[in-house]
Formats: sequence, structure tokens, C-alpha cells
Amino acid sequence: MSGRGRLALCAFAATLMAAASMLPLVEPAGWILQAAFLLAVQSGTGALVRRAPVPRVLVVGAQALVTLVLLTVVFARQQAMAGLLPGPEAVQRLAHLLTSGAEDVSRYAAPAPVTDGIRLILIGGVLLVGLAVDALAVTFRSAAPAGLPLLALYSVAAGLSGGGADWLWFLLAAGGYLLLLLAEGRDRLSQWGRVFTGAASRSPGGPAVGAALSGSRPTAPVRTGRRIGALALGVSLIVPAALPALDGGMLFGTGGGGGGKGGGGTISAVNPLVSLQDNLNQPEDRQVMSYRTNSGAPQDFYLRILALDQFNGSEWRPSTRRLKDVPERLPQPEGLGPDVAVTEITSNISASRSYQQTYLPLPYPATEVTVSGRWRYEPVGRTLVGDRGETTRGAQYRVSSLVVEPTAEQLAGAGPAPAALRREYTRVPGSLPKVVEETADRVTKGAANDYERAVKLQNYFASEGGFSYNTSVNSGTGSAAISRFLKDKQGFCVHFSFAMAAMARTLGIPARVAVGFTPGTEQSDGSVAVGLRDAHAWPELYFQGVGWTRFEPTPTRGTTPPYTQPDAPTGDTDTPAQPEKGPSAAPSIAQSVPDSCPAQMRKQGECGSPAAQGVKPPTDSGTPASTVAGLVLLAVVILALPLLPLLWRLRARRRRLGLSAGRTPARGRSALSPTGQGATGRGIEPHPPSHATAGTLAAWQEITDTAWDHGIEPDDSRTPRKAADRVVRLGRLEPDAAQAVHRVAGAVEQVLYAPEPRASTGLAEDVETVRAGLRAAADRFTRIRAIVAPRSAVRVVWAASERWASFTGRCAALFGRDRWAGWLRRPSRQQG
Repeated sequence: MSGRGRLALCAFAATLMAAASMLPLVEPAGWILQAAFLLAVQSGTGALVRRAPVPRVLVVGAQALVTLVLLTVVFARQQAMAGLLPGPEAVQRLAHLLTSGAEDVSRYAAPAPVTDGIRLILIGGVLLVGLAVDALAVTFRSAAPAGLPLLALYSVAAGLSGGGADWLWFLLAAGGYLLLLLAEGRDRLSQWGRVFTGAASRSPGGPAVGAALSGSRPTAPVRTGRRIGALALGVSLIVPAALPALDGGMLFGTGGGGGGKGGGGTISAVNPLVSLQDNLNQPEDRQVMSYRTNSGAPQDFYLRILALDQFNGSEWRPSTRRLKDVPERLPQPEGLGPDVAVTEITSNISASRSYQQTYLPLPYPATEVTVSGRWRYEPVGRTLVGDRGETTRGAQYRVSSLVVEPTAEQLAGAGPAPAALRREYTRVPGSLPKVVEETADRVTKGAANDYERAVKLQNYFASEGGFSYNTSVNSGTGSAAISRFLKDKQGFCVHFSFAMAAMARTLGIPARVAVGFTPGTEQSDGSVAVGLRDAHAWPELYFQGVGWTRFEPTPTRGTTPPYTQPDAPTGDTDTPAQPEKGPSAAPSIAQSVPDSCPAQMRKQGECGSPAAQGVKPPTDSGTPASTVAGLVLLAVVILALPLLPLLWRLRARRRRLGLSAGRTPARGRSALSPTGQGATGRGIEPHPPSHATAGTLAAWQEITDTAWDHGIEPDDSRTPRKAADRVVRLGRLEPDAAQAVHRVAGAVEQVLYAPEPRASTGLAEDVETVRAGLRAAADRFTRIRAIVAPRSAVRVVWAASERWASFTGRCAALFGRDRWAGWLRRPSRQQG
């Protein structure tokens, strides 16, 4: 294998080894097989184009074009022109998949399901990195910078992975890079020739040269390359150990690092609202959890995931918090005084196996959580966060929580919040439009305290301000989105909760936004089912003596808290319910749609049971047969590419043996070499080929190519007799095979140079005898290569090159462009 071939193979292996670090992120892991196949096609394209004397930029361009076509065929076949070429519709389809994939990444915890969008991101990323590595290491012969895209690929995986096997994947990626460096070092050494480190007397350059070479004894380049590679590997192993860990998750942030007792760790969550709107717009309300509770007011049983408490003007997001071990009993909620009535309830919650996220949904405020797995506690938000890849998938846990029942008088008489808390939770960005504060002042005009202001804000959005619930509007959460929402008065829970929280902060009321689920739908067996459409966001306002208090400004969603309504009834506490084993109960279909359901709620599918809503069956009839046939045909073509040399060789052998057996020869040059020179290249004019001549030359051609396939390169400068001696000597042929070679060589000399050429018999049998002798004397690898990758198949390339050169020559004669004529001429070498 040539130096470039080894480099290309090592670049392919290094990219694939680095891509293996992405395996823990998704499941199933079959995507990497598809990525490996497409990466092999991309690498093979570069190897083929580099065989022609074209600029390096064209090599990279050809690989990029093939990569785009491959991605189009795999992910946008139906939108592609002729099912293959990436047109405008195909590009839009790929862009849509990338967008949905980015949203899926933020929605799911690792390991996430392999959606089409995530699969495009994974495979496209691997191909992009593979293109960069191949271009740097092979096309431009600079392997060291190729480590940067490999490092980028691993860094993305390490940043999103939940940990657990980070060292294994890092060692695998680093090993691939080191392999690439060693291959480049070997290639560079081979270009300089042998390294002389022996004594002076053995030096081919004479004593003086030998002394000069052996006296200083320079370090061999290969040894130096290995030392540099080992040093780079050592540094790459030590440096990450000194850096903070990148513990990550794919939904709602990450679990904290530093597992174990006394471990610290931090949590830095991303914005979870990317997926909330998608959940609300799902065509089917897929169940994600079920629970049983002894709460006397199940309509107020909100399952809270986390709170967003930072507003920077462009988005709301959670703060970076320090994590702790989960205590047996969670501390008293912040700000809750002894005078407020509380009731402790017990709930048993079961999460579906399809529901994966890093945060554990809990009723607020939870006081005790019993759950298996690796979980950490964030005390400010009172949330449990999965550590090192732990998710809610299939989790079953028991929660004790408080039902806080403040009165209107207690909320109205709440004292000022602590200065530090007030300072943190009333901060608003300077980019917040003045209309937000002006609207807040106008709506709450005449209120005597913060509680009355909060109730006025809630009623303004829920009933008095003319707002409507609509999940199809843009889900922006920044200052501009709040201003637009106040003007258009259309939105869903994100807009209502963020607008109320921002307006409360302008009034000096500490506020944040909680994200989670509304109570769900009660089932006939007494359990409650929570679906994707129950995803919700609501504001929490702080009142000293009560703590963080839920409000509900979103119309037609959730329930209005009883402490914001006059004469609200209270409920009793029943006996704690026990959790059900096995999968969550299916949603009940016995409920009916109430006649009083508003039209807007009917439109959004929020009014009744699944039976009343009429869940639509899937309208997708499956992948069209034409698409399947096209993909199968493309796969067959791509899989057949590596077999083309084998197929050509079999066809050529069958044709030649048929000619040598006396069957009618094909027209043209079928019995001759691709150049039309016949069996030798010594400049002697042979007789014009007759049927007998064609059969004899075909037999000799087959022996020459068979020997070539077994490692004996042809030498057309020799006579047939000398060439036969060379094949016998190098092929270590037994007497029977050696006599067969000489008989065919004698027949060649007779038909070419005898005054009266005559046909010989038994040539096909002699060819088979020689072939069997060469196979018997060769080792296993040589025999396999002679079948799978025959060297003589290069004749096809030479013939195509000469025909292209002939064509370009004719074009040059017609158009006067001589400089194009030599682009793909056959390289100067011995023919055969």
C-alpha cells in the first residue's frame, strides 16, 4: 500500500475512533455503522480523485460534493432532484432536520433516542470532521493539525455525555490521532529512504560518509515521531485531568459532577422551553408519567421540574448552582413561617421509559424523596438532578411534600423579603421595554400591597386583559417577545408566565418561572396520567412568611390557586396511596367533553378525553416503494464498487480462456493489452492477429496478469522466453506449471515471429495449470489479494486514461487548447 493509502486508511480509522465517543449520547448505536459506511465512501472518493494530477482544492471539493449527495440521498431522498441531486427542496429538508435535531438535543437526556434530526447531526458531524481530517492529513500531508477536528468531535461528546466511560472514549480518540501521526512519520521516512546508523565500514557512501553518519548517531525520524506522539498523548491525558469535568445532559441542563459523598459539583442548565412548545403541539398526547397521591386537592398537584430565575433580556434560564448529596429529609422551605397551614401528603410517581430527562419532577415543596439511582440535590430550587447520566427513564419514586395553604390575609401582610433575595430576584435587564413597567403600574394601580398587585397581574392575563391562548405563536422569551406579547395578546404559558414574572419584578416583587407539568388526567383506576400536552410554565412569587408561591396567569390551563380566590374550599387528606408496579396506566376514554368548553380549548385539544378528541390515526402510508427501490439500488451500487476489480478480472479471465480454447474472439483489442501493443513491447512488428494469434496472445496475457496478481510485476522489455523464466523463478513454480509457462511462451513466439503462424492446442489447460501453481506457492494473504484486489485491474484505469488523453487531444486539435491534452495521460512506466 502506498504512503497516501496508509494515511487515508489511518485518517478514516482516527475519525471513526473519535466518533465512537458519541456512542453514549444516543441509543440505539446503529447510526455509527451508517456513518462508517458513508465515511468510507467519502474517503474512497478522495483516494480516487488524488490518483489524477488535479489541484488539491479540487480533491476536497469532490469529497464535499459527494458528502452532500450522500446526505441528500439518506435524509432527503424524496425532495432531491432525480432522487439524488440536492435541490432547493432537499436543502430546506436538511435545514429543517438540523433545526429539529438541535431541539431534540435540548429535549432529551443522554442516551437520547435517534430521531432523524439527531441522526443527521451525528452522521453529518462525523462526515464533516472526516473531511477535515482527510484533507489535512492526506491531501495536504499535514497530520498534526488534523488533531483539532478530532478534538472538536471528542469535546462535543464529552460536553454532552453524562460521564461513566469518558476515559475509555478519550483513549480511543487519542489512539486514533497517535496512529495518524505514526503513519505520517512512516510516510515521510519512506520518502527519504533508509536511515543509516551503522558502522562506517558498512556505509555505502564510503568510510568518510559512514563515519559522519555513525559518529553523531542521529535519532531516526520514526523513533522521534513515536516520542513526539507519546509526549502529545501524555499531555492530552494530563491536561484534561486538571480541567473541570464536563458532565452533561441533553435536556434541561446537566447533572453535577463530583459524585460521591461530600462531592460538590455544579449545575448549569440550558433553557428547557425549546421543547415545551413542541410538547404542547404534539398530534398525540403521549403519556410520560403516572402517579397516585393522597392529596385532598389533586387539581393543585403540579409536578415541578426546575425554576428559571435569571433574566438577561434575551432569555430566562436557571442559575448555576452548587449540588449536594440528597438528604434524608429536605430542609424547611425558604421563607415558610410557622403560622401558615401546611399538610404533608405522599405521592408515588412512575415515569415512562420513553421519558428521559436529567431533572426529577417533584411536587413543590418536597420534603422527602425515595428514589433509586444517582441523584444530587440543588437546595435553592429544591430540585433533584441526575448525576453522571442518571435520568428519569423508567424511574419509580415516592415523594412526601407539603400542601401550603396561606390565607389572603397572610399574603397581604407579608413583610419585606431579605435584601439579598430581593436584589437577586427583582433584577431586570436594561433592554426591557418601558411598556412592561408602564403596563404593570397601570394594571396594579390602586393595589395596597404586593399580594394585591400579584392578584391583579394574574387576573389581567387570565381573564380581564383580553388575552387568548395560542400555541402556534413564536416562543421567544426575551424582552422583545414580552413586548410583542403585550401588544398582540396571544401566546401560551411561556408568554404568560414570563410576562407576569417580568412585570412583578418591575414592581419590586421577587419572581421566577417554574417549568413542569399540570396535574394531568385522572384515570378509572384511581391513578393520574400526565402527558406531553400537560407540559406547562407558571410564575412563582416570593412572600416572606409563605415562601415561593404559585400563580396561574395562563387562561384555560391549570387551576387558579385557592389563595387568590375568595372563600376557596379546603380539602382533607386521605390515606397515602401505594405505587403501581409495571407500566403506567393508559389514559381513560370514559370522560366526555363538557358543553361549556371554550372554542379555543377545543381547537387546542384541551377539553376532553382522548375519545372525545378523536385521536387521528397516522396518515403516513410508509416509505414509497420507489424510494425504497432507489435506496436499495444505490446501496447495491455502492457496495459493488469495491468488488469491481474482482468482477472485471473474472470477466477478463473467462474471455481470454474462451479465446485460447478456440472460440470466436471479440472485436478490437480484447486479446491484446489495453494499449494494443500485443504481448511484448520490444518494437518488433508482429504478424497481424488472426484467430489463432488472438487465442495465443490471450493465453499469454492471462498468465502475465495472473503472475502480476500474485506479486510478479510484468516486464515487457523481456522476450516471452525470458519473461517465462522470470515467472517460473519468482513464482517458485513446480515442474508441471513451469513447463506450461514455457509452452505458452513458445506458442507466443511462434505466432508472432514464425513465417507461417500456426495454432497451438491445450493453451487454456496450460493457463489453469500455471494459475494453480502460482496459488500453491503463494501465501494466504497473496492468494486472497489476488482474488479480491487483483493488481492487474489497473489496466482498466490505464485504458480509460489513454482514451481520455486521446479525446482531449482531439479536442485540443479542434479548439487549440493543447494544455488540456495531458491532464490524465498514463504515467510514465513499464507497460504490461
